[in-house]
Formats: sequence, C-alpha cells, structure tokens
Amino acid sequence: MDWAAVRSPSFSMPSPRRLALLVALIVLVDQWSKSWAVNALDDGRTIDVVWTLRFALGFNSGIAFSQAQDLGPVVGIVALVAVALLIRAAVRAETVFAAYGLAMIIGGAIGNLADRVFRGDGWLHGHVVDFIDFQWFAVFNAADSAITVGAGVLIFGLFREYREAKRLERHI
Repeated sequence: MDWAAVRSPSFSMPSPRRLALLVALIVLVDQWSKSWAVNALDDGRTIDVVWTLRFALGFNSGIAFSQAQDLGPVVGIVALVAVALLIRAAVRAETVFAAYGLAMIIGGAIGNLADRVFRGDGWLHGHVVDFIDFQWFAVFNAADSAITVGAGVLIFGLFREYREAKRLERHI
C-alpha cells in the first residue's frame, strides 16, 4: 500500500514554521484570555454571555473534569513528556490533518502547562485557569478548546485516510 497516496492532494503539508506559529498563537490567545479572566472575574463575578454560556472563574489543579486534584506535579511532568512526544509526532506527521491536529493539541497542552508552572506557589504546583462555563458541562478554557478541536481534526483525518485507503484497495 502506498500511504503517500492517502495524503490529501488538495492541501499541502504545513511547514514546521507554520505549525510553530499556530502553537504560539494558541498559547498567546489562551494566556491572554486567562489573564483577562483572572482580572475581570475576581471576587466571584460572573458575566452572562448568551443562553447558558457565562464566564465564571475557576481553578483546576488536576486533569480534565477536575480529576486527580492534588497530583499537580505528577500531572505537570506527564504533560511535559506528552508535549515532547507530541512535538516529535507533529514533526513526523504525514498528513495535513495530523500536522494541524497535533499542533493544536500541543498549543493547548503548553497553555495549560504554563498555568501549572507560573500560576502557583511552586514549580508545577499551579492551577489551570478555567472560565468558560455553559453551566451544564465542565468549565474550560481556550487551551482545552484547542486540545478538543485538535483531537477532532486528528479523528477526521484518520477517518479520511481510512476511507481513502479502502477506496484504493478496491481499485488494486
């Protein structure tokens, strides 16, 4: 099977510079929005946006959905290793969807990791700032959104590769 043929002909592979810019943009937007939230939503203030969406400040020392709350340093170390492995995978990515999806996940992971490093009493003892609250789902932030969208892009790309591989197999 020629996996190079599975690549999307309508998109060109992004350069490492373009992927780094995407990662940097995600980290900047994430950190800016968290700084805004910390300043604008202090003292329990909330801002109702639309429907059930509101901005309400929260802090998470654990992982997704507030699990593993007091394992901040362990979560931070695992995140550091994960970022290194994700960077390696992104550099080696063979499809546009994999490259961009991984870059989005890396940007989100670095954004949340920055909180653990810089928003606490000691190295990796910080809390991730969360402020986007639908009131019927977990409170999250821009980094979490980038991770989720990046995972969706990866899944879409894998589905597309699988479908194209099956189509090529039928023609062999």
